[in-house]
Amino acid sequence: MLPERVAGAVRALPGPVCAYVYDRAVLRRRAAALRAALPAGSTLLYAVKANGHPDVVAALAAATDGLEVASGGELALARAAGAARVVFGGPGKTDAELRAAVDVGALVNVESALELRRLALVAADGGTGGTAPGAGAAVPVAVRVNRAAGGPGGSHRMTGTPTPFGVDEAELPDVLRLAATLPAVRPVGFHLHAVSNNLDAAAHADFVVDAVRWSVAAAARHGLDLRYVNVGGGLGVDHAGAGAGSDGTGPAEFDLEVLRHGLAPVGGLLPAGAELVFEPGRWLAADAGWYAAQVLDLKHTHGRWFAVLRGGTHHFRLPAAWGYSHPFTVLPVDRWPYPFARPEVRDVPVDAVGELCTPRDVLTRGQRVARLRVGDVLVFGRTGAYGWDISHHDFLRHEHPRTVVL
Repeated sequence: MLPERVAGAVRALPGPVCAYVYDRAVLRRRAAALRAALPAGSTLLYAVKANGHPDVVAALAAATDGLEVASGGELALARAAGAARVVFGGPGKTDAELRAAVDVGALVNVESALELRRLALVAADGGTGGTAPGAGAAVPVAVRVNRAAGGPGGSHRMTGTPTPFGVDEAELPDVLRLAATLPAVRPVGFHLHAVSNNLDAAAHADFVVDAVRWSVAAAARHGLDLRYVNVGGGLGVDHAGAGAGSDGTGPAEFDLEVLRHGLAPVGGLLPAGAELVFEPGRWLAADAGWYAAQVLDLKHTHGRWFAVLRGGTHHFRLPAAWGYSHPFTVLPVDRWPYPFARPEVRDVPVDAVGELCTPRDVLTRGQRVARLRVGDVLVFGRTGAYGWDISHHDFLRHEHPRTVVL
């Protein structure tokens, strides 16, 4: 169901309509709902990679305990948003990014022994002279571990399989021994992000409980004073069910109540004073965004109807990247400025395609429409995460979409 405030914002735009609409009230509600499902005392961070629009980042910086960033550019966004706390992750940090992380006093999720050595050199110099404590102050680090055990199912798995993320569990003893020789860094725990877009809340809770148990045991084995366990994000959103289809079917939902019950054992596992950190992105931001694109043409070729849009995968790449059809809502537009008949179709399946010169510029295949006219607007829900941010904006150099923030 398309919220009326979003529909009104789209109707107010000049044509041909092409825009993202973000709603800060939805962002705040999502953050509050998730926080209520987490164990008392947990830390909730927003993973900026999901949506780096400054207004989205600022809203979630205020609604959560801080931000997780994975680049110098995201760190700059976090600073501009006034984030109370910043955690720096990502597998390919440059020296300049490590310096910037030290400069703001960020905790760093370290991905390798080499990165640990490089960070120690930067930390020994006190960063770049900003807000860091100064030369000689140890930078808190969490070692990201690619555990032998895999995580729950989802669209991407980062652990229990060969990936470029984290330290192989078998190499963890060597990395912790190395850290003990580097006075400029202070290991405080582990970063164990394992999966992206998991819709099974019970399985996710089991993963978190297991990650905490593993962290406690690993810290005991290696003599680490465990202060920090970061279980990452990975809470899923059903993009393919982003809006009720013609059969009335709605999206699958990640069940927060199931998550809350499943996480109940955590409180009895963590040492006193140890912090449990969650850093979701998609779950917080997806429902707060809509992508709207006006129909420029209706075409019938080789037995299929195509709605050609002022927009496409250069703005919203996720459906093409993941190979699914993203549902849309038809927003009727009565205005028709031409002196000839307005093309329309009724009760037919339609492919929603973009304006790029490639047959892969497809957002939706075969969604049945009761009525669709050239000039109507298709609105794609649940596009507030991994929409604009992951898309190839400048292919063909079309004008970028507008952005409306409610």
